[in-house]
Amino acid sequence: MELGIYTFAENTPLVETGKPLHPADRLEILMQEAEMADKLGLDVFAIGEHHREEYVSSAPSVILGTIASRTRKIKLSSAVTVLGSEEPVRVFQQYATLDLLSKGRAEIMVGRGSFIESFPLFGYDLQNYEELFEEKLQQLLAIREVKF
Repeated sequence: MELGIYTFAENTPLVETGKPLHPADRLEILMQEAEMADKLGLDVFAIGEHHREEYVSSAPSVILGTIASRTRKIKLSSAVTVLGSEEPVRVFQQYATLDLLSKGRAEIMVGRGSFIESFPLFGYDLQNYEELFEEKLQQLLAIREVKF
């Protein structure tokens, strides 16, 4: 069994001010949370992808790359990469690079996502939601079998 933390890097308004933190400040807190999880010996730190105003995690692989440079042992994962609106080759390349930078600690978790309003943001028709996910999942699975 593995124990870990996953987050969507919520940036909801603070009770004291009624305003959210500056996104850079929220990301710095996220870095500190990951460092603490690593120091405490947790197994996994995962960041979910969101494209909404109240989250600062629209680019989990970039965030995890920074966390990789600030941690030593903890596995780093997406929780979840919204594959239906991503390019499978780029996802594979980003996480393969993260795996190199982190010395083998990267993992990808893919899924459909919990919100659909961002899907058209990437130019996709919601009517093709299921078909696109299945097609892109098959591409991602095939890419991992290629020997470079």
